[in-house]
Amino acid sequence: MVITKYTFKARIENNLKFAVVSDLHGCPPVPVLDAIRKTDPTAVLIPGDVIHNDNNYKNGIELLKECAKDYPTFVSIGNHEFKMSSDPVALLKKTGATVLDNEYTEFMGVKIGGLTSGYTADKKQTHFGSTPPPNTEWLKAFSKIEGYKVLLCHHPEYYPTYIRDKNIDLILSGHAHGGQWRFFGRGLFAPGQGIFPKYTCGIYEGRLIVSKGVGNPHFIPRINNKPEIILLMIEREEKQ
Repeated sequence: MVITKYTFKARIENNLKFAVVSDLHGCPPVPVLDAIRKTDPTAVLIPGDVIHNDNNYKNGIELLKECAKDYPTFVSIGNHEFKMSSDPVALLKKTGATVLDNEYTEFMGVKIGGLTSGYTADKKQTHFGSTPPPNTEWLKAFSKIEGYKVLLCHHPEYYPTYIRDKNIDLILSGHAHGGQWRFFGRGLFAPGQGIFPKYTCGIYEGRLIVSKGVGNPHFIPRINNKPEIILLMIEREEKQ
């Protein structure tokens, strides 16, 4: 597992250090928790897919519980949360983490929002189809809030259509799993984006940050694509 560090300047009162952990998919919690602790974060941000499905969710829930014991932990809803037959939001809330289901909270002067996946339990999910749209009315309302805004948004493919024109400072995503196989700096495939996807890892347009994630939901191995935790540093910018 690798830890990738990004630093941003912002008009905030305190320096903040976030561990961004995406796409758990029920992977063993101990290595992920060890990596999170190494970053010594101010808080943990999880943009979706803590759960894999009805048969594989306990590891993700355990990891979330342990994170919430040690750090303020914020989680948004990805498409795999909707693979649960029971209410995924209620299950996540029992861990002690702050669940952001098309809502936001304020943490140390920063507005942290969670944009829920457009998938729902009654919509068939496919790796090859387009991703159903999110709640665009909530997104518009969030973008109009004053202050520094960080959006947890599981699907990076939402960015060009729904987010690019919104007044949101940072968008944190996952879902693409780094493209699964990476060659010459490019991923091979991502759900919702298809072959040779555009948004797989790194920073795009200076504000969309896409994590490779820590879990592997496929039988297909990762190639040139280690699991990743992002260490996001938001440093106070001195007023001129």
